[in-house]
Amino acid sequence: MQVQGKIKLIKETEKVSDKFKKRELVIETNDQYPQLLLIQFTQDKCSLLSLYEVGDEVNISINLRGREWTSPKGETKYFNTIEGWRIGKAGEQVTEQVTEQGDAPF
Repeated sequence: MQVQGKIKLIKETEKVSDKFKKRELVIETNDQYPQLLLIQFTQDKCSLLSLYEVGDEVNISINLRGREWTSPKGETKYFNTIEGWRIGKAGEQVTEQVTEQGDAPF
């Protein structure tokens, strides 16, 4: 699945644990009724966002993730995440992977 829009915000990489890091960005879609979407990139995909800046028009390949959580009170809740795994400027070929040093894609 892909979404297209203009980058509104790119956050810094956040180290959630010793084995997990994430980086989030927000895009505004180009739809009739534009939506602001928070998209999460994880692990080695965090470095992909270093090639982009606020205002860039991008295409992002995404996966929709969902999970169930039961509170200590026994209430069940559901959460969704939009996970990005590929990004490219609108009209260009998308970038799949960049090393931590910022080398060219593989």
